[in-house]
Order: sequence, then structure tokens, then C-alpha cells
Amino acid sequence: MKLRSLRALLLAFACFFSFPVFATSVDINTASAEQLAQSLKGVGPAKAQSIVTYREMHGPFQSVDQLVEVKGIGAATVNKNRELIMVGSPTPDKEKQE
Repeated sequence: MKLRSLRALLLAFACFFSFPVFATSVDINTASAEQLAQSLKGVGPAKAQSIVTYREMHGPFQSVDQLVEVKGIGAATVNKNRELIMVGSPTPDKEKQE
């Protein structure tokens, strides 16, 4: 009986720590290329920099789906990261307000 309980406990422990419980979301309108590369599956440093460059050239993203407009980012990448991505409003620059 003890062996069965121990196995159940070990299985529960393994399941708990293999699931990304502590995954945090990333705001594609404010995150750095490094933050994007670390947070998003299938997005390395080059693709992350492409996201930042696109954002700088075209303004903030209006939706998660707009990421497919970035060269190298396809629908599959967006879909597998959808729950990790936030689209917030960036803080306006002082220069743009004046």
C-alpha cells in the first residue's frame, strides 16, 4: 500500500512541475526583443527584434493577430503563443504629446 501511495505522490509531483504553471504574459507593445525571445515559443532573438522593429515603424499592435504582419512570424507561432501575449497601450512619449 505504501508503494502505491508513493508512486501516486511522485506522479502528482512530476505532473505539477512539468506544466508551465508560472508562465507569464508578455506585452508585445512594450517588451524588449530580449523579453520577447525569452517569453515566446518559437521566437528567437532575430524574430523578436523583427517584432520590435515592426512596432517602431508601424506603431503599437492593435491585436495579437497583427503579429502575422511581421516577417518571419506566422499564424502557427501566433496561435501557440496566444495565451502568453498581451496587447497593451504603450505609454505615450513626452515628445509626441508636445
